[in-house]
Amino acid sequence: MEIWVDADACPAQVKDILFRAAQRTQSRVTLVANAFLRTPPSPHIRALQVPSGPDAADRRIAEGVQPGDLVITADIPLASDVLARGGAALDPRGGWFTNDTIRERLAMRSMLDELRGAGVATGGPAPFSARDGRAFAAQLDGFLARAKRSIQPG
Repeated sequence: MEIWVDADACPAQVKDILFRAAQRTQSRVTLVANAFLRTPPSPHIRALQVPSGPDAADRRIAEGVQPGDLVITADIPLASDVLARGGAALDPRGGWFTNDTIRERLAMRSMLDELRGAGVATGGPAPFSARDGRAFAAQLDGFLARAKRSIQPG
């Protein structure tokens, strides 16, 4: 099981949580971004820099994800690809993307894109908060605990 991170827009607090989790659980964490990323020295953490361009990081993650992997992203189309490949997708605020909700989220994204294209101000997400960080950490810990139980013998 690998944790993939859509790191271009991932909050620093979430990256720190992931770095600590990688060390604690010896889980592999791969950050993918268009820019150089600093990561702590660890055999469990790696950073991949992809060429700049639309969705380059998303494509690299989608190509690498395997069933059972976890992807951290706020990108709805990437989350949809991850689910289709048998992975799990968690947004940095601690919300899960699921097969039951992904179509609705894709439709809402499309509608908001159309509104923005027509000049309607739709606003953006609220600033990332400490509460968001705690929600993310709780969901990540639960996922890692379930993953550990599923790979232990007997």
